[in-house]
Amino acid sequence: MSSIPEVLKYSKDHEWVRLDGDKAYVGITDHAQNELGEIVYVELPSVGDTFSKDEEIATVESVKAASAITNPLAGEVVAVNEALDDEPELVNTDCYKHHLYVLGSFDKNDYEALMDASSYAEFLESL
Repeated sequence: MSSIPEVLKYSKDHEWVRLDGDKAYVGITDHAQNELGEIVYVELPSVGDTFSKDEEIATVESVKAASAITNPLAGEVVAVNEALDDEPELVNTDCYKHHLYVLGSFDKNDYEALMDASSYAEFLESL
């Protein structure tokens, strides 16, 4: 069973979002990292770039496959998790501690439209 923290919101593309003030931290869920397997490379967006909701924003490569990360909120990238450049496997270690990137000036309506933990759990069961 995948870990699904109650404090986060979730997308159908298996990204999680955590708000901290006016910033939205984005990462991949436990389900996603389990499906991918051992992560060997993460291609992150550039700080300052703006992305719309559902736009491809990053790539996570594992020993099995490469997977595009779809941005769950429209916004501007204000930071990336540079530790993943040298240690992409941190996502496997704790996917909720190791976000991929941070958005500022994000769309609050996009955030409100994301699933809560129980809705995401139900969504996983339907797959």
